[in-house]
Amino acid sequence: MAILRFLPANLNIPFMNGRVYSSVFSGLLVAGSILVWLMVGLNTGIDFRGGFVIEVKTLEGAANVEELREELGDLNLGDISLQEFGSDREVLIRVQSQDEGMATDLSDANKQAIQLVQEQIADRYEIRRTEFVGAVVGDELRRNAIYAVIAALGSIMIYIWFRFEWPFAISAILALAHDIITTIGLFSLSGIEFNLATVAALLTIAGYSINDTVVIFDRIRDNLKKYKSWDNDTIINTSLSQTISRTLMTSITTLIALLAIYFFGGAVLGGFALAMIWGVLIGTYSSIYVASTILSRFDLRPSDDDDMLPTHERNDPKS
Repeated sequence: MAILRFLPANLNIPFMNGRVYSSVFSGLLVAGSILVWLMVGLNTGIDFRGGFVIEVKTLEGAANVEELREELGDLNLGDISLQEFGSDREVLIRVQSQDEGMATDLSDANKQAIQLVQEQIADRYEIRRTEFVGAVVGDELRRNAIYAVIAALGSIMIYIWFRFEWPFAISAILALAHDIITTIGLFSLSGIEFNLATVAALLTIAGYSINDTVVIFDRIRDNLKKYKSWDNDTIINTSLSQTISRTLMTSITTLIALLAIYFFGGAVLGGFALAMIWGVLIGTYSSIYVASTILSRFDLRPSDDDDMLPTHERNDPKS
């Protein structure tokens, strides 16, 4: 087992010595993410804005995206965006809805717009897929996405509250908010499309991050009962050192799978994979520094009626 162990078993890293720097870094990261979000906004996909998507593939040779953008721009259909999709022969064309009042069905204006685009490129491109989302449906999907994230965070907070105590719940939920806000900031800054797949990634990030945090909190709670004479910082440093190998191994193996999806999964999964990659990185960081740093500010001493361990198990192993 010593060969398979990622880090030494007796590792003792003073994580809390760097909490001032980590707090400043996290504060700047969250503030910057919110500022970019408010100033730039999100490049929301057709799921939220309403409109139609046409996936095309060249009949021969590579696609000339710039030339195609100029041609479609001359059709006066409003906001049109193009993106290479998979290989250099495939292009994803996104066009805004031509009728903002449509909920689910294609209006004549949208049908004509789709026909115009298809006729414009029919001699050089194969039409592989056409999808439409009405503006009203987009608004409903946006609201439901917000409700889903809020419900997930609320449910996680209730779970942590019952599993541990309220200081743990507050620390965990603030760490989750940190992860989600910075992920949204990343998408706002990069301009990568934010769609339903990205919302699914946000919820997955919340689940991944809280799982990591629960493992650390569980060890902190055990050590609080075991070493009653220790202060908060020593307890948290020891608990983090005892779980750091598991934390890093889980993150690394997850990243390997996500990197494979990002590089080989195509453009459809690109946004989801990027959000997950960032989520794993920031979630690992927040579990170690954000959640634990906030928790260190509370009085974590267990009450007198807590189960007591044998005296020899409560002795300081460093003595």
